[in-house]
Amino acid sequence: MTESPILSIENLSISFGNTEVIHNISYALNKNEILGIVGESGSGKSVSSLAILGLLPKKISEINSGSILYNDKDLTTVSNKTFQNIRGNKIAMIFQEPMSSLNPSMSCGKQVLEILAQHTDLSKSEAKSEVISLFEQVKLPNPSRVYSAYPHEISGGQKQRVMIAMAIACKPDILIADEPTTALDVTVQKEIISLLKELQQQTKMSIIFITHDLALISEIANRVLVMYKGNIVEQGLVENIFKNSQHNYTKALINSRPSLDTRLKVLPTIQDYLNESFSEEVVTETHRKLKHEKLYSSTPLLEVINVEKEYISNSSWLKKPKFFKAVNNVSFKLFEGETLGLVGESGCGKSTLGNAILQLDKATAGKISYNGVDITKLTKTETRKLRKDIQIIFQDPYSSLNPRIPVGEAIMEPMLVHNLYNSNKERKEAVIDILIKVGLSEDYFNRYPHEFSGGQRQRIGIARTIALQPKLIVCDESVSALDISVQAQVLNLLNNLKETFGFTYIFISHDLAVVKYMSDQLLVMNEGKIEELDDADVIYSNPKKDYTKKLIHAIPKGL
Repeated sequence: MTESPILSIENLSISFGNTEVIHNISYALNKNEILGIVGESGSGKSVSSLAILGLLPKKISEINSGSILYNDKDLTTVSNKTFQNIRGNKIAMIFQEPMSSLNPSMSCGKQVLEILAQHTDLSKSEAKSEVISLFEQVKLPNPSRVYSAYPHEISGGQKQRVMIAMAIACKPDILIADEPTTALDVTVQKEIISLLKELQQQTKMSIIFITHDLALISEIANRVLVMYKGNIVEQGLVENIFKNSQHNYTKALINSRPSLDTRLKVLPTIQDYLNESFSEEVVTETHRKLKHEKLYSSTPLLEVINVEKEYISNSSWLKKPKFFKAVNNVSFKLFEGETLGLVGESGCGKSTLGNAILQLDKATAGKISYNGVDITKLTKTETRKLRKDIQIIFQDPYSSLNPRIPVGEAIMEPMLVHNLYNSNKERKEAVIDILIKVGLSEDYFNRYPHEFSGGQRQRIGIARTIALQPKLIVCDESVSALDISVQAQVLNLLNNLKETFGFTYIFISHDLAVVKYMSDQLLVMNEGKIEELDDADVIYSNPKKDYTKKLIHAIPKGL
């Protein structure tokens, strides 16, 4: 006789207002199992999981039909008081963004202490010892320091570990991990995955692991279910889904991510797979070699020579100032039409270097030569003129767009500042042309940023950047927060725009698979210094430094 599942979702449908977003889904979670739920934003994976914990917004959402059975108790019918005993105690959740999930005004230790105070009879001193023990369990360095530290005083990976400690504090039967590694470095992501697997083996709890990355699911889950537009389109053992996927959407999720072995000319998107119309044309080694011979025979567009950026911390009357080199003696050349990949973990100095090149944060020492001119010595007026030539695409398009200005005006704004075109009529025509070039439509001109999806907002950010017809664009983690398919669309767009306008890119990311796909040369940074600089394919196939090997080893490969 087989053991009954610890959680059963049966024919569940959920609506927001008059719109049904979850359509009659059914699945089970077994005891001592890790179940992966995969799908893009809007697929319904997070909404269906919030329903398990009774966390759907009360006034605007409704469970239309179905049941959620936890140990044969239907959670759709229990009172709020009963849920308070279940939440955090029997069923716990790790949220996607630890910074917004942790209280910034409370120390990390006290936040975990609250959970124990709510659900256990431990004394204050026993609870503190338990919290420090939990911090040790989740492999936090110096648990006593983290206990007293506030969220802003620890790294992203450490914050996520605090969230995990909070979630496992009461030894729950079920742990729901909602995109717990999305914003983390590839090495930290691997550590968190290993930690969750280890904790699961120790405690025998069941885990629902939610992500948009199928390759990541293969590293942790036993079974996987694939969601698309509120439906479960496929479910089964991870190995079967990877090696014998039946639905085109699943195939698209597997193949939209850049391959580490072959470089497709155009990445396939979800829509390409659903329409069964995509090209498998590969960029050959010969084509790449010829392109590079032509590229590197010209004069460099940008030369970075012995650049350093130093910060001073703890400077006061009573304390000696501490000096910290975020960028330490970095030199490289960038050629017109090239994409230079800049990769490394958070804190390695890659964004600081990007900001120094953009003159947003001046270098402390060294020389940055653009078209033969040392831009570190320019006046304010000259720097302002330079802004037209060197632009940036930011990581978070939403916070880089003014929510009160329609996107058409936001794209026109830099044109006005730099006196491009003769009238607003000409500028508007140019903006509409750019919107179409980045895959949007004329109708979007008068819409506001909140009316767009993440991928569309990133396209608007790109449109705003290219509106000035720059020569050099710094892409700072510009696809890291996007779904796999949207990421594929944006990468294709960036490559297409590069071919059309002859752009030169510095492509900053912690995702080595994406950087390898996009880059001609690859620069690996660690603790402010260059670890390796060579052809992207050469570094991936034959890394010389242990740090680079560690980065490559941490990339989720799939089965």
